[in-house]
Amino acid sequence: MSELSVIHIVVLYFVATNVVTFFMYGIDKWKAKRAKWRISEATLLGMAAIGGSVGAWMGMKLWHHKTQHKKFRFGIPLILLAQIAIIFCSFYLLLKKNV
Repeated sequence: MSELSVIHIVVLYFVATNVVTFFMYGIDKWKAKRAKWRISEATLLGMAAIGGSVGAWMGMKLWHHKTQHKKFRFGIPLILLAQIAIIFCSFYLLLKKNV
């Protein structure tokens, strides 16, 4: 498998994970307003941790959901920063390998 196809797969994974996570935050907010069965906080944080941190952050901002919970208010940005660092390190190592 070429490096380009691996990059495409990784990008598709992150896009899909963030879209799903974004809508999960919206669905959970909708359920919260209607006193329905909720999506667990562990699931919402877990989705952010596996690559959906941008979707989680956008969902929090758009739907004003989980913004008062410290583990979300501080945890989501920390997860996002860690993922950005991992992506930059990965690209650096990939470019260094190819030079």
